[in-house]
Order: sequence, then C-alpha cells, then structure tokens
Amino acid sequence: MSRKYICIHGHFYQPPRENPWLNKVELQESAYPYHDWNHRINAECYVRNSASRILDEDGKIEAIMNNYAWMSFNIGPTLLAWMENETPETYKAILEADKESMELFSGHGSALAQAYNHLIMPLANERDQETQVIWGIEDFRSRYKREPEGMWLGETAVNTSTLEMLAKHGIKFTILSPYQAKRVRKIGTKEWKDATHAKVDAKKAYKCKLPSGNEIGLFFYDGPASQGVAFEGLLNNGVRFAERLQGLFSNNQDLELAHIATDGESYGHHHKLGEMALSYCLDHLEKQEGINLTIYGEFLEKFPPEYEAEIIENTSWSCYHGVERWRSDCGCNTGGHDDWNQKWRAPLREAFDKVREKLITLYEEQMQPYTSEPWEVRNRYIKVVLNRDNENVANFLKENFGDQLSEDDKVKLLKLLEMQYHTMLMYTSCGWFFDEVTGIESMQDIFYATRAVQLAEEVSGNKYEPDFIESLKKIPSNLPEYGNAYAAYEKVVKPMELDMIRIGAHYAISSLFEEFPEEVTLYNFSATVKSSHYYEAGKQKLIIGRTEFRSDITWEKVDISYAVLHMGDQHLFGGVRKYMGAEALEGLHTQIAEYFEKGNVYEIFNLMDTHFGNHNYSFWHLFRDEQHHIMKLVMENNLTGAEGAMQQLYDNTYPLLKTFQEINMNVPARLKLPVEMAVNNRLVKELKKEELNFRELEKQLKSAVAIGANLDLVTLDFLVDQRLTELMKNFKESPEDLEQLHFSNRLIKLIDESPLNPEKWESQNIIFGIKEKYYTQMTEKSAAGDEDATQWVEAFRHLEESVNLVVE
Repeated sequence: MSRKYICIHGHFYQPPRENPWLNKVELQESAYPYHDWNHRINAECYVRNSASRILDEDGKIEAIMNNYAWMSFNIGPTLLAWMENETPETYKAILEADKESMELFSGHGSALAQAYNHLIMPLANERDQETQVIWGIEDFRSRYKREPEGMWLGETAVNTSTLEMLAKHGIKFTILSPYQAKRVRKIGTKEWKDATHAKVDAKKAYKCKLPSGNEIGLFFYDGPASQGVAFEGLLNNGVRFAERLQGLFSNNQDLELAHIATDGESYGHHHKLGEMALSYCLDHLEKQEGINLTIYGEFLEKFPPEYEAEIIENTSWSCYHGVERWRSDCGCNTGGHDDWNQKWRAPLREAFDKVREKLITLYEEQMQPYTSEPWEVRNRYIKVVLNRDNENVANFLKENFGDQLSEDDKVKLLKLLEMQYHTMLMYTSCGWFFDEVTGIESMQDIFYATRAVQLAEEVSGNKYEPDFIESLKKIPSNLPEYGNAYAAYEKVVKPMELDMIRIGAHYAISSLFEEFPEEVTLYNFSATVKSSHYYEAGKQKLIIGRTEFRSDITWEKVDISYAVLHMGDQHLFGGVRKYMGAEALEGLHTQIAEYFEKGNVYEIFNLMDTHFGNHNYSFWHLFRDEQHHIMKLVMENNLTGAEGAMQQLYDNTYPLLKTFQEINMNVPARLKLPVEMAVNNRLVKELKKEELNFRELEKQLKSAVAIGANLDLVTLDFLVDQRLTELMKNFKESPEDLEQLHFSNRLIKLIDESPLNPEKWESQNIIFGIKEKYYTQMTEKSAAGDEDATQWVEAFRHLEESVNLVVE
C-alpha cells in the first residue's frame, strides 16, 4: 500500500458577535441582503461546504459532496452555538459529516475541538487556560457525542504551559505553523537538528515530551502550500490545488503526510466558489492511485511518531513577532492605513487585565460562603452555557451548591458565573488582530468587559466602572473623531448597555406594534403580562400595563409598571419603573386614559413625569432589530401615497417609456427614477405574497424588460431564490405531484428568460436528493407503461437541466 498521505485542515471560525445582554446577533446592514455577517458567511461558506458541487466537463453538477466528511476541520464553539440556533440545517450537516468521516477514516472523526473562545492561550493565566481547554472539550462532547482527539489553538498560539494543559486533559495532538518548531530529532537519538525558520520537515508527525512527563503529538503544516490557498489563487482550480498537494511528496518510498491548514472561510467566503475547488481536489485525490486521504487522528494511530520536536515559546501562525500582535504595537497589521499605529493594543490588554484581577478577588470572596472550589465550579459552568433550560440550571446549582439556596442566592451565583464567562470572552483574540481599537472586533471585546463589570457591580454594590473608564481613556485611537477608546465606549457601548428596566422598556414600546401573548420569550428574557390596557385614536396609540420579567440567564426578576404614548411615526414617549402598586397603577391608568380620550397630550406628559421621574424611554431605547422593524412600518405607511403616485405615473407613461426604449433614447431621470421605483416595488410585493401569482409575476417582469428598467437585482434575486427553495421543499413533500413539477418548470423558465439570476443553490440540493430517491423508481414505472410516470420523467429531466444538474 502507498505510504503517501494527504490531509487538508480547515479552521472555521468567526468571533462571537452577540449582544452580551441579549445573547443575540443584532442586525448588521453591511451584510445585506442577509440579517448579519454570520448569516452571510454561512450562506457563502459554511452551508456550501456541507453540499459542495463537483462538475463534469460540461460544467454540469454530477455530484454533491459534504466536504467536512473528507477533510480535517474545527469549528469554534461560539460559532457552533450560533449555528445550532440560527442555521440548524448547517449544524446538522456538520455533525453528520463527523459521523460519516468515522466510517472513512478507521473510526476517527474529522472534527477537532478548539480552545473555547479563541483567546491567545500563552497570554492567559493558567486558570483561564484550563477553563478554555475544559470548556472546549465539553462543548465538543456535547455536540459530536465523542471524545476529541485533537484541539485547535486560537491563532495556533502556543507555549509549553499550553501544551501541558492540552496533554493534562487527554488531548492527543495539535496543529502548528512550521515557524513554531524549534528543533527536532529522531526518537532515541541524542542529536537535535535546528528547525527554526520553518526548516522542520512538515511531512512527519512529531511527539513533544513535556516537563511534567506527559507528551503530545504535533503536526507542523506545510507553510507555502497553505499560503497558496489563502493568497495565491490555488482555489481558482481544483486540479491545480490537488497537484500542488501531490507535489509536496518526495520521490522516495518514505512514509509522508502532506498537509495544510487554512482559515475555513477561504472555501467560499474569501474565495467565491472555493468550496467547489476543495471538493474537486478531494474527489480527485481520492481517486488517485498511490494517494491516501487521511485525517490527523487516523494517521497518528497508524503511524506513531518516530521523531520528537520542541517548540519556540510564545509563537503563533499570524504574528512574525510571536504573540506580540495581541499585546503591543509590533508592526503586524491588516494594511491600508500607513499613518496608523497599534499603540492601543498594550493599554487595551492592561485594561482587561485590571478588570480580570479585580473580578478574581470579587469572585473568590463572594463564592467563599457557598463552595471551597470556585474555579472548579467555573470549569463545570460550561454545562449551563450549553443548556440554559431551567431544569438543567437547577440541577447544576443543586449539584454544586446544595439544595438550601434561596432565590436571591441563585441569582447571585448565576451572576458571578456569568461575570466570569464574560471576563473570558473579553479576551477573544480578534479584539487585537485588526488595526483600530474602535473597530467592531475590539469594541465587541469591550462589550464583554462592560457586561462583566456591570455584573460585578450588581453582585457587590461596589463601583468598578470608574476605574475601567479611566483605563479606556488611556487607550489611543487612530481616528480623530474618537481620540481614545472611552469616546467610542460612550458612543457605541453605553447606549447598548441594558438592565432589567430597559428590557421592560423595550417590551412596553414594542407592545404598541406587536400583540404579545400573556407568556412570551423576548431574546433571553421571559415576560408574564399581569395587566395591559390599549387605546388608539387616529395615529396616536397608548398602552398602560404591568409585566413581570425574568432573565433566563441569571434568573433575576423585576416587576414593572409602564405607560407608553405613540404620537405617530417614530415619535414615542414612555415611562417604565419597578411596579408602583395596584392602587397607584390603576389611578395612573384612569387619569391617562381620560386625558388620551380628550387628546390632551401635554397632561399625559406631566403625569408620566410625575409617576416615572427620569425613567423615561423613547424609540432610541429599542433594540436595533425592533428599531428597523418600526421604521419599516413607518416608511411603508408614509410611502403608500407616494407609491400610488409613482404607480400612476408608470401606468400613464408606459407607452412613452416603450417608445424611448425602442428608439434607443435615454429616459429623463425625473421620469426614469420614480418609474423604476414603482417597478421594483411591485416585484418585491409580488414575491413576498403568501401565494405566488405566476401570471402577475410574468406580466411585471415582461413590462420591466420592455421599458429597460434597472432592477434591484440584489433584493429580487434573493427573494426569488427564497421562493424557488420554498417551491422545491413543497415538491420534496409530494415528489410525484406532476402538476407541481410542471409549475416549477414554468417558473424557472420565466426566471431564466428575465434579467433575474438567483443562485438556485438550495433548489439544486433538493432536486439532487429527489433524483437519488425517486428517479429510478419513476423510470421503472415509465418503462412499465405508466403514462403519468413517463410525463414525470420527462418533466423532471427538464427540471434537472434548468438547474444545471447532469441529466441521465
């Protein structure tokens, strides 16, 4: 058997983007037409690698491949948590791929664990290193239902204490850059060979013997080939990619492992269609005689290392200076701003270190009455992070603190543990990787630090924020409009900071626009309506009520009274406070309702000032998604008349517009712009209807083409793709429905003959699956003389052709 093996590793990771108070990624407009960048990158990369195309010589899809099953990969735990909730189909496909890989690679799964939230391990204290490893392992177990063999380190940042921690907890190997090797030797010999400056033979597996007596496997990936994937266009051609990997082998018969490690986002996000190059490469290599695809766990078991290696301390794969990129102005940056510096990196880490040290003291002091092992409890807290179900949390509290806890004790303990959770999240490596402290990655880490500080203040009653603010003032920004990190903190972070009353304010304001049930979940809070009174007069709306809120994270409760007046558009004024009592609330209700019926707005304002004091809230206190939702409602209401006028203009000038088109004359802008708005609005509304009207869509598309209207293809293609996917899912439920099959063909034909160009990616997957399950059965029925089956086969072949599948 050949002794030449190839392994491709992908490190799939995005920094956590959740609002720390809501545990939810809020709207990011730059990701349009997707809700946020996680959703966009999923569509471009994560889900595509679960069903990647292999094309034949004619460019037709002949196979669909789950890349994850054939490569080595790790996916960050915080990203997997997001996937589980937001893109469950991607999440499920990844878990299935790991199971499939165990059948391909001698019982070894292709998934690796990752140190939990991608902090720089050599810069963490020993206690945090241990929690990161334990949480990474526990997260892996809970998802893949097996023990991890290897663990990816954020930025491959490593030192001996990090390796000791991995080995202590049963991790068999990790992957490093060739520039992180110090020296190597054959096991049993005395003479070491210098391996610095990437002189290590990356085609071998190595054993690293540790001071404790433990040992761990090391794989040093091939640097030039990995760089070729990331920066040299190897993903432009799958065959070239495969040949580059094959070219890493020597001509002798020695055992060799050619392997690379790259950001997983290279395969589809950074490089469009990169996932297809990966599929073609893997498929091509798998068919090559003398080449064996493998993964690290399988290779390590089959071929225990014959060489040992030592590492260079405090190094990483993305900083020439070791790990300085995450603590100093070392010169490493992403480029594009020659006049910028990164002098902010050191004081940012110092600010966080000060927070961490203060909160260590607080945590130990506050935990002392409850447990003698506070840090072991923190290590076990991952079980709660993974499952916030009330019963699971209750069991955790009982197992770790006994069953004599009061409700206040439970809230306090959960706040302390959440404080520690966010204290680790604030060290997520992306906060230092880029060039400016006010960038979204650094500010996200400051979000986490702020949440940790807030929890510390709530638990202790002490003020921690003033010292944190002083630290932020010492962090310079490259942007004159900020000057320092504190200015960005005031502008970006503080408006986002929430407490239970602000959650109540969001609920109260939102309830004017959405009818909530008596029991409702709002992000990571539960609300129970105790009373609610709603009034409406023209554009004005009023709601008065009482609602009890409970945090699903800390179990903290608050009972609130509120009154909110909507005067039209985005103009909102509300008061929210802790429950004022039944008599006071009823009195307020009676007075406000009376003034509202009389249209006496100023008296309502006076009453709110009297009863709520400075606890006043407005549109600006809503969460970002709700702000956008309300603005869309306001915009639609205000544009109704304008759209009618634009539509009338379109109807009245349509013959004239056609004439302009026929004589190749430019339409005047003052006519062209409103007409195109009318055309696009009509198409968007048609595509969003619950029942798609084929004739109306056909009419509108033909009219748009006839007058040469510029279409909003980003929006329209996205909506059309959604409708096609919905249609194919319905077809999958009733695959023998000939009428539905004919309708699908008609709709795709209409789309293909229009300027629209939807991707049809999910539709291709569904049709490919239907073919594998039903096509043979229907052809057999057709051969037996079943006329409906004959029509089905003919129509299905047409459908395959229209979505670029190979037709048999």
